[in-house]
Amino acid sequence: MSDEQQQTPAATPPAPPAGPQPETIPFFGTTWVEHDGGYAVRRAAAGVGSLVTAFAAAYLLRLAYEGLEIGDVGPFLSISVVVLFAIASAIAFLKTWESFGRRPAPSSDEASLKGLKMIGFIGSLIAYFLRCFSEAPGERLRRAEYERAVAEYERRRRSRTGNPAARRPKRKK
Repeated sequence: MSDEQQQTPAATPPAPPAGPQPETIPFFGTTWVEHDGGYAVRRAAAGVGSLVTAFAAAYLLRLAYEGLEIGDVGPFLSISVVVLFAIASAIAFLKTWESFGRRPAPSSDEASLKGLKMIGFIGSLIAYFLRCFSEAPGERLRRAEYERAVAEYERRRRSRTGNPAARRPKRKK
């Protein structure tokens, strides 16, 4: 029998690891768990990328403002647009910053603020940039949840060790 005719056994997929699995973070995957796989480079790149995107967006908004000036729409509308974007950016910054530390409640106002956060996207980008200085955005929240899940898994697993048939029956009171 030649090498081409020999059949190799089908490779079986590896079994999933036991216990809870860490949640992935966009741009970071699960590298935040052990800070491996280019975690520092990814954090720097995400921070710089969000800052560059914020500057580009601000430049585009400046061009839009100049378009309003060229269109001679009047000072009221020009000032209103600037104030609208400033307030929307401030709210988007605060809500994005808060989302790094806690999960929103299912019935919270996050869904109603989605449009406002889209208008103030520059605030969200700046929050992302600032958070990249200390950690991957959302890492602290996910790490706490993951460590809690691992501790719970280990506690449940320890309580199941041994032969249940060999245990002494509980005393009746």
